[in-house]
Amino acid sequence: MYYVYVLRSVKDKQFYVGYTNDLKKRLADHKNGKVSSTKNRRPLELVYYEGCLKQQDATDREKYLKTAWGKRYIKNRIKYYLTG
Repeated sequence: MYYVYVLRSVKDKQFYVGYTNDLKKRLADHKNGKVSSTKNRRPLELVYYEGCLKQQDATDREKYLKTAWGKRYIKNRIKYYLTG
């Protein structure tokens, strides 16, 4: 199983989109500063994830979520979380 996930930086309120086959380990890597693209944006919170059966599906979904349409989708999907 592969996972596409969205993290939100508590520091700058920006999103980070990635994919992995081990979500718990990847989140721990982000939390511990082992991921160069997010280590200066900590702390991070997991705000969304999806499961995919194939790696190609996960990478395609990751690419989509990084587009303007994908960002809009995420903000719509988690709008109640963002507004409290």
